[in-house]
Amino acid sequence: MVRDSPDDPDDLAVRLRAGDRGALEEAYTRWSGLVHTLALRSLGDHHDAEDVTQQVFVAAWRGRHTLDPDRGSVPGWLVGITRHRVADVHAARARAARDADAVAAQDPGRAGPPPVDDRLAARLLLADALEHLGEPRASAIRLAVVDELTHEEVARRLDLPLGTVKSHIRRGLAALRTHLEEVTRDDA
Repeated sequence: MVRDSPDDPDDLAVRLRAGDRGALEEAYTRWSGLVHTLALRSLGDHHDAEDVTQQVFVAAWRGRHTLDPDRGSVPGWLVGITRHRVADVHAARARAARDADAVAAQDPGRAGPPPVDDRLAARLLLADALEHLGEPRASAIRLAVVDELTHEEVARRLDLPLGTVKSHIRRGLAALRTHLEEVTRDDA
């Protein structure tokens, strides 16, 4: 049997499905730009697009048994995974916005503005700051700080690589600090 050339997409699909890590690297080299561009156009944020790109290739590796070269191409399969991951980010953003709205409207039956409560104000300020972080960064911080989960537990819960979770938490906390400093400086 004559083996197809290394540039043959069908051969790449077969090798990837069989668990060849070199095929995954080749797929990443060929189509990570496509995945990143699709994510960036939909999400509008470079960090989120980078995270989605990484998630897509991790998901592709974990789900390589679902790749069927007879039903479609590797790039088409990756685009499908990308669409699902992008939809997950949009859904997480919508949840965060609903959470912030719910906190802002805690007691809609009360007449007049609610009395100023420092804890409520702090929660609203934090909810606003978390909303600006976007997903999955805000969820990673909530799980690590509020739910007191370890980085490993957060990674499992969000189905993200550990390094990505650590980066989200580190960058997210730095962004929160900057945002909160700006708000408190404006109030002074």
